[in-house]
Amino acid sequence: MTAAAYLEHYLDSLESLPIELQRNFSLMRDLDQRAQSMLRDIDEMSNEFIKNSLNVPGDKKKETIEKIQKQYGKARELGDDKVQLAIQTYELVDKHIRKLDSDLARFESEIKDRAKANKKEEEVPVTQKGRKKTADREKKKKGRVSRAEAMSEDEELIPISQKKKGKKGGTAAAAVDGVALSLAHPADVLDMPVDPNEPTYCLCHQVSYGEMIGCDNPDCPIEWFHFACVGLFTKPKGKWFCPKCSADRKKK
Repeated sequence: MTAAAYLEHYLDSLESLPIELQRNFSLMRDLDQRAQSMLRDIDEMSNEFIKNSLNVPGDKKKETIEKIQKQYGKARELGDDKVQLAIQTYELVDKHIRKLDSDLARFESEIKDRAKANKKEEEVPVTQKGRKKTADREKKKKGRVSRAEAMSEDEELIPISQKKKGKKGGTAAAAVDGVALSLAHPADVLDMPVDPNEPTYCLCHQVSYGEMIGCDNPDCPIEWFHFACVGLFTKPKGKWFCPKCSADRKKK
């Protein structure tokens, strides 16, 4: 139920309250006037009785006293009726106050429930997004591991004669031919997903994986190479230059 509905419902219940209060106050005022009038009559009868008590016979005194007591009794009944009417009026107002408190508590509870429901609905897309990011990271991680494993298998398939030829060289052309043979990667390795933000290296223009070696030429444009791509199995002793830098050095 909306706030407007609660307010409309409560105002409808208050529609008859002013009329009932006005009726009760009018009755209390009438009872009070009647009681005050009786008390004045009792005062007059008491004063007259005191003044003439010495000259009034005993039977007359008794009758006067009983009459005064009777008037007191009626005045007390009027006072009791006025008190009961005041209590009834108080309870009438208190009933509407309790109803207002109850409606406010129920409305506040509904607002809290709606806030919790909206919070849960907002948390669901965030959780799904977090799970998607985690899955993407796992996929990339598995892709890198698969590429490393595939390249390890590729190293095992390269003939030893070609590896030795790529390592020792003899001429710049022979070294380049050895590198070209070592770059014959399986199709599943080349088709592996690559993070566009991850830098690439080597003659194969692939991301970093497995063992890599750096060219000792400070001006080398590539810098880092995969062992398999340059025909290496272990790290060579001393300085090492990539095939392009080795060819340039020999030309000099």
